[in-house]
Amino acid sequence: MEKKTINSLKPSFTQSINIAKEWCDEWEEELVSDEVVADRIGELLKTKNGLRGFFAYALSDTNCTLLDKKPFPLICKLREQGEKIVDIVVKNFVMSSAQVINHQRDKNINYENISSNISDRCLDLLQELDTKLVTKKINEIYYNLDNMGNSLDNSIKYDEEQKVFIRDKINKISN
Repeated sequence: MEKKTINSLKPSFTQSINIAKEWCDEWEEELVSDEVVADRIGELLKTKNGLRGFFAYALSDTNCTLLDKKPFPLICKLREQGEKIVDIVVKNFVMSSAQVINHQRDKNINYENISSNISDRCLDLLQELDTKLVTKKINEIYYNLDNMGNSLDNSIKYDEEQKVFIRDKINKISN
């Protein structure tokens, strides 16, 4: 088997998603070891688009079980990256948790289940990352939730039901 590397030093967001999918598929099919997939993903996480693309794919694709099984070498690579991993996982955790409420209101069970799965994966992953970094970031979110929102520029704030749901989910991190 040939060594897989990233062809571009700065893959685009879409390229990063596709790279993550290919590597996760190979891992799912047991064509590569936990260590190999962890090393590959570690390289992808070094770029902003790689970081975003990996988590966009690995958190949202229900067929990708990498973040459900959480192989130890991968957890080590994620911990090595420190704060930037905690930041992106917490952001995905909060946004997907808020979206659960939106999808419930819209009675869109399919999207509700997808958002709930992303939120749960983030919750599980946060319990594996550096406790001090996670606690610091979660506390920031918990106390600043009134100033945060569903839009990129925070112009649409989370409503009370969303904030209660997010805080309830946050409280599960330490359990």
